[in-house]
This record gives sequence, structure tokens and C-alpha cells, in this order.
Amino acid sequence: MKSLTIVRHAKSSWKHRDLTDRERPLNKRGKRDAPIMGQRVAEAGIRPSQIISSPAVRAWTTAKIFASELGYPVEFLQREDGLYLASLDNLLDVIATQDPGFNHLMLFGHNPGLTDLVNFFMPGLTSNLPTAGVVSISLDCDDWMLYDRPATKLILHDYPKKVH
Repeated sequence: MKSLTIVRHAKSSWKHRDLTDRERPLNKRGKRDAPIMGQRVAEAGIRPSQIISSPAVRAWTTAKIFASELGYPVEFLQREDGLYLASLDNLLDVIATQDPGFNHLMLFGHNPGLTDLVNFFMPGLTSNLPTAGVVSISLDCDDWMLYDRPATKLILHDYPKKVH
């Protein structure tokens, strides 16, 4: 049995027009929402054994904030170029390369690929994974080769504007 937690980066800033897309930081709302969502994930009992993130500043910063809220050592965070603006196929390829010894993988990345990934495992769950949105699922499998879509169960679907 494996678990996969999918997190879209928190809200980013478009204020600095001189920055490349990869360099865009979180905006004020993103800096507010990321720790709140990290706390909600922690309160749900989600404990990843491996966290990997797109190298984009907005995703990497979100991953660091979540790691801090989860008590996950920031020095163990992994940057993965293949997560930057990845398609569904690219996301499945990145997941497939992960060590099967890790039972719970947490990914930080971007839309539209992350919404596609969520709906690959949980068809029709969401039309758009919002910024700082989280979907966590359990997977009936023993490795990370998920191309054939194993049976899944929803653990958590949360986002900043969701009423609790």
C-alpha cells in the first residue's frame, strides 16, 4: 500500500516582470495560505516519507513551508526538474522513478498537470486544483509504477477557501 499527496504551489506573484517564470515568488496570499494548509495536512495525520518539488521558486517555497509544518527535515527535500509544468505523463514518469522503499510520496508542482494527475486517480474529483490545494490518496500497490491506475481511496481533499 502506498500513499500519494499532491500539492499545488501556493499563490504566486506576477509583480516582478523582470523575473522568469521559474523565479516567481509567493505573493502575500500565498505566504499566508501555505502554512495554514501545511497545518491542516499535519492535523489530518499525513506524514510523507519523501517530498519532491518542482524547482520553481513558488513550488519550492511552498514545499519548504509544508515541510516545516509537518516536521519533515527541510534538508531532505528533493528538487525534481521533471515536475516543472509537467504533463500527466511526465508526472507519472517522475513518480515511477521513486524508491519503492518510500511509502508516502508528497509532490509539489503546477497546473494543469496536477489537476490531471488528481483526476487520473480520482476521476471527476476537481475541475481545478487551486493554489495551495491538496489531494491525498491511498493506492493499492507496492511500487510507484502507477500507469495502470491502481485502486485508490481519498484521504484528504482540501484547499485554502474550503469551509471547515
